[in-house]
Amino acid sequence: MSEETIVRPGYKRQTRTDKNTKRMPLYNVILLNDDDHTYAYVVEMLGVLFGYAPEKSFIMAKEVDTTGRVVVATLHLEMAELKRDQIHAYGADWRLERSAGSMSAYLEEAPS
Repeated sequence: MSEETIVRPGYKRQTRTDKNTKRMPLYNVILLNDDDHTYAYVVEMLGVLFGYAPEKSFIMAKEVDTTGRVVVATLHLEMAELKRDQIHAYGADWRLERSAGSMSAYLEEAPS
C-alpha cells in the first residue's frame, strides 16, 4: 500500500492509504547447470552481468553445479528478461573446446 500525506492550511496532517495500489510481481532469474562451462566461466559471467564479487559468484557456481540450478537475481519482469537474455548471449566458455554456446537460464515468478 502507498501512503500519501495531505496537508492543507488550517487543517491537521492527515494520511490517506491507497488500497488499490498493487506491487509489480518479481521474477527469479534461474541459471541452469551443464557440463560445457567451467566454474571460472560462471564466476566471470556473474561478475560481468550482475556485478557480483568473485566470492558470491563462486558460491552460486557451486550451487548450480550441486543442485542443477541457482537463483542469480530476483527482479521486475523487464529487467529479469534482460538479464536472462544477457546470460544467453554471453557466449561459449573459451576454456573448454566442447563449449558451443552460452549457459541456459529461465524465469519463474518469485513467491510473494
